Amino acid sequence: MEVCVCVKRVPMVGGAIALTPDGQAVDTSMSGFTVSPHEECAVEEAVRITERHGGTVTVLTLGPPEAEQQLRDMLALGAGRAVLLATDGTERGPVATAAAITAAVRDRGFDLLLFGNEAADTGGYQVPVRVAHALGLPCVTGIKRLEVTPGAGAAGRLVAGREYRGSLESFELPLPAVVSVKEGINLPRYPSLPGRLRARRASVEVLDPGPAPAEGLRTERLRVPRAPASRARVLGSGAGAVPALVRVLDDLGVLR
Repeated sequence: MEVCVCVKRVPMVGGAIALTPDGQAVDTSMSGFTVSPHEECAVEEAVRITERHGGTVTVLTLGPPEAEQQLRDMLALGAGRAVLLATDGTERGPVATAAAITAAVRDRGFDLLLFGNEAADTGGYQVPVRVAHALGLPCVTGIKRLEVTPGAGAAGRLVAGREYRGSLESFELPLPAVVSVKEGINLPRYPSLPGRLRARRASVEVLDPGPAPAEGLRTERLRVPRAPASRARVLGSGAGAVPALVRVLDDLGVLR
């Protein structure tokens, strides 16, 4: 099995989100970077597949030169190869991103292309479907269960499952195929020390994706929604607050 997992370098946001002065992007000047959680699960799933059936996992990303670090993080988890489609760091929309990925994977003979269901920053949901359409491959999204049966030619198949409105759905697809997975399909492993050392020494293939094609889409402005206001009421202090506390608990029905 030759599996390619497409990942994205995204800001590691742990607090309030700040925007750049022009409102066109998230201000990442004080942020670290990581890989989207869905995509980390996709890498783990790919590694498990190759551990069972043999083969190699390739991780691929479209991003600035600094995204090499995220590729090495995935190599430390068990991926065998890494490909960086190097850009100047400007965010590309789903059309341009899918076009670059399609060109990079078209002739590499992958049996399975795995994506996260959506990136943690843009949440666009579009790239896996666009890549599948461009390559003429079957595609399923939102997957939380995956079983692969490798085989030569048309013999290879996979069964993918997901939950939808309280029902379990199952899909059977021929290989090669495109699948986007959701967080929760597995529990990603922690990188081992030998894995980290191997990732540090590994070579990363750097390719030029070319100029981004015109998409006909334009970001007008980003907006951070206001957080809901919260209010606290002081009931008192010490023993004097006990009667008021009892009344509050009684109103909530806790004492009934």
